[in-house]
Amino acid sequence: MPSIHPSALIEDGAVIGEGSVVGPFCHIGPEVVLGAGVTLKSHVVVTGDTHIGDGSTVFSFAVIGEIPQDLKFKGEKTRTRIGARNRIREHVTVNAGTEGGGGETRVGDDCLLMAGSHIAHDAMIGNRVIVVTIRPSPDIA
Repeated sequence: MPSIHPSALIEDGAVIGEGSVVGPFCHIGPEVVLGAGVTLKSHVVVTGDTHIGDGSTVFSFAVIGEIPQDLKFKGEKTRTRIGARNRIREHVTVNAGTEGGGGETRVGDDCLLMAGSHIAHDAMIGNRVIVVTIRPSPDIA
């Protein structure tokens, strides 16, 4: 049975897998499917037609499955698929696909999406990939 914090908002239609944990102030949309043993820390948003695979952990303030950051997007039906055993750290964004790019954003299994990284619409990330946002040193002019 999943464990859902009383402050979490789970919309009708969402599927929460066996042994999953949904932390405080999370918002889960009606087309979301969380696999078994998924953990959402506090303040996570998962929306759209989004599936997150078994054993994945999503840390605070991540937004998964939101519409693409593409001015050509007109509300067409697209999706986000995240594989198993992923670690999605704080402030990560993963946007849904676009019709022009195949309609799907996909992250494989056993990935680490480090804090603040962004997986753009239509991206296809393989298995065991680490994504990091590189910020320049303050010493660089």
